[in-house]
Amino acid sequence: MRLDPTQTALVVVDMQNGFCHPDGSLYAPDSEAAIEPVAGLVERARDAGASVVFTRDVHPPAQFEDAHYYDEFDRWGEHVIEGSWEAELVAELDPRESDLIVEKHTYDAFHETQLQGWLDAHGIKDLVICGTLANVCVLHTAGSAGLRDYRPILAEDAIGFIEPAHREYALEHASWLFGEVAERDAVRFD
Repeated sequence: MRLDPTQTALVVVDMQNGFCHPDGSLYAPDSEAAIEPVAGLVERARDAGASVVFTRDVHPPAQFEDAHYYDEFDRWGEHVIEGSWEAELVAELDPRESDLIVEKHTYDAFHETQLQGWLDAHGIKDLVICGTLANVCVLHTAGSAGLRDYRPILAEDAIGFIEPAHREYALEHASWLFGEVAERDAVRFD
């Protein structure tokens, strides 16, 4: 799978301490296991001149106080609170000034963020998506990308999950409905 790096962005979803570090409140071992494969993709994308986007799931402490229905704290407990160590990206990914960091407050990195405007301004058409969690923020971000006419490609072996069945569901759903799935080594930025 060859992608033009000038029209491609690697989107790294929520590789944060709260999800990927054993001390994180929503730690999943397979999210931690995704750090090395994701870091390798970041390096390859940068070397080829593709854009790199990191998303951070960040919640102000009072975000859900007036919620009618959507309340992540009710479902998951308090997590990745704004300004906390949990909300920081894992150190191994080492974001650079040229990378875009998108702070999001829902599962979808396009919802009420600058992501679409930035991608359009940079002529991006193809998105290689990796990160965590497969069936939550990765799936919702990829689905939202597809609905906006980007080409979402999920790097199946660089995606964290809680249970293997969750990952398989997300990849099957994405492939069937709105995107593509490929192993990271099959993705070439050239």
